[in-house]
Amino acid sequence: MVLDMSTGMIRGLGTVVVFIAFIGLILWVYSSKRGPEFAQARLLPFADEPPADITPQDPAPRSTRS
Repeated sequence: MVLDMSTGMIRGLGTVVVFIAFIGLILWVYSSKRGPEFAQARLLPFADEPPADITPQDPAPRSTRS
């Protein structure tokens, strides 16, 4: 028995596979178990920056001339 798979059938199956992968990705991202991991990853862009200077600096005097 030979299956006669047309191009439309192959494209349809590909769409179903991608849709299932998309739903799986959505469930993985919004899983409550991933919250702490994503909270830590959210701070990665700031990991190599030096700590900010906490002491306030006096702003430069502004000219009152128009």
